Amino acid sequence: MDIASIIAVVGGAAVIVLGVITSGGSMGGIIDVPSLFVTIGGSYFSLFFVAPLKQALGLFKIMGRVFKTYNYVEKNQIQNMVALSEKARREGILALEEGLEDLDDQFMKNGLRMVVDGTDGNVIRSIMENEMSQMEARHMSWINIVNQWAGFGPGFGMMGTVIGLIGMLRNLEDKSSLGPNMAVALITTLYGSMLANWLIGPMAQKLLAQNAQEITSREMILEGVLSIQAGDNPRILAMKLLTYLDPKTRKIIEADVLKD
Repeated sequence: MDIASIIAVVGGAAVIVLGVITSGGSMGGIIDVPSLFVTIGGSYFSLFFVAPLKQALGLFKIMGRVFKTYNYVEKNQIQNMVALSEKARREGILALEEGLEDLDDQFMKNGLRMVVDGTDGNVIRSIMENEMSQMEARHMSWINIVNQWAGFGPGFGMMGTVIGLIGMLRNLEDKSSLGPNMAVALITTLYGSMLANWLIGPMAQKLLAQNAQEITSREMILEGVLSIQAGDNPRILAMKLLTYLDPKTRKIIEADVLKD
């Protein structure tokens, strides 16, 4: 569970509630079911124009990823790569085949399989980079849809406000209802802004950050696989891979992998 995402939802809601209460209003004053239908429902159904049915329906599952943590265990991957490099230098590349099935990372396993099979380094790079590109393209396809939903929200919020204003102007003879009707009309603008700036928009940015983290992890694996294929010294391989870590994590493991 990603605690940061939980804090974002709960904290954002708390700030909104406090803002309403301290301004002299009440929660009942900003809750309007028709406005919810117009803003959330209208903006969501617009996605069916811009996305295939399968993606529009599966969007909620993808958005749920922001509440999960993904650990790509770069530290373990570096240690595994260094150990495999040492084994390859001692016993030869073919000796790596023995432990391939024990590897948890399929991307690493596929790359090392090509190394064992004697595939040229340029071919390995091309195949693995293409796999990374296709993965990122799939991720960006989903992220773009989430971003589009965030973009549609304020527009439908304004649309709901216009609808409310039309209804209000039709009853101008009732002066006492103008204030309350204006408040209800503006609620949809509030909902549209909340959708774009509190929920859906930030979720898209979180998914983008997760994609970047996974890409970095795979770039590191690619570098390690090519280093093993080239027969680099394990210390050189370790130095290459440590550059992908943040300074704190790097300091923890560099004594173990940078052996003389």
